[in-house]
Amino acid sequence: MNSDIEAARALLAFYVEAGADALIGEAAVDRMADEPALAAARDTDRPADAAPAPRTSAAVSRAAARPAPPSAAAAPPPPPEVAVMAAREAAGSAKTLDELRALLESFRGCALHATATQLVFADGNPQGRVMFVGEAPGYEEDLSGRPFVGRSGKLLDRMMEAIGLDRSAVYIANVVPWRPPGNRTPTPQETAICLPFIRRQIELADPDILVCLGQPSTQTLLGTREGITRTRGRWFTFATGSRDIRALATLHPAYLLRQPLQKRLAWRDFLAIKKALAG
Repeated sequence: MNSDIEAARALLAFYVEAGADALIGEAAVDRMADEPALAAARDTDRPADAAPAPRTSAAVSRAAARPAPPSAAAAPPPPPEVAVMAAREAAGSAKTLDELRALLESFRGCALHATATQLVFADGNPQGRVMFVGEAPGYEEDLSGRPFVGRSGKLLDRMMEAIGLDRSAVYIANVVPWRPPGNRTPTPQETAICLPFIRRQIELADPDILVCLGQPSTQTLLGTREGITRTRGRWFTFATGSRDIRALATLHPAYLLRQPLQKRLAWRDFLAIKKALAG
């Protein structure tokens, strides 16, 4: 009996780690069925007194830029091109970081919003001179709502401490603010949808130095197609539209945990950050 219980717990833990941490419905639904059949199947899981979800095409298009009603939680996100446009419009309307965070909380254009536990917006001091940007949150970040709090985050803390920095002096975020299921790599469409928000976040934080952690962040924000081993340690320019920010590419802490011998390269990059701050 105990072995069965332990096996069940292990299976549940596996499902949670894979991202299957929400109950969709007790009845099977044929997702390939026509829309009327799908609506009827959803209605079987809805309480008798609940209003049906709006299904018009106009409502689907508008859903990316405004909070969705609870009954529309199962509605699919809009097409990627529509979501990107909605993201640009929403991000551009944010006048402060608090407004940007509120817009992201209600944004429905990215499917990751529905699978993540919560938004992972930022950590640290938005008035800090240095801003670190990674790719996407992991399991620990998804639970805590803060970026870089797992093993790689602890390594980042030690790397910052080595040059006299800590989270009270820097600002930390990710290109994608929601955890992809099972810690998979974000798709190009998901990254494109989230890009206007992180660009606006950088613009509003207005750091003196932008540090791109890892290849995905570097390629997305700095527009390079080269690998991280060729771009790390190099200074780039990140244009916000109002000013140019010095940007440095370096190795992601998660990569350094797998390849500890490469820490010597990251150390050189962090010494370059220290020198730039002193200059």
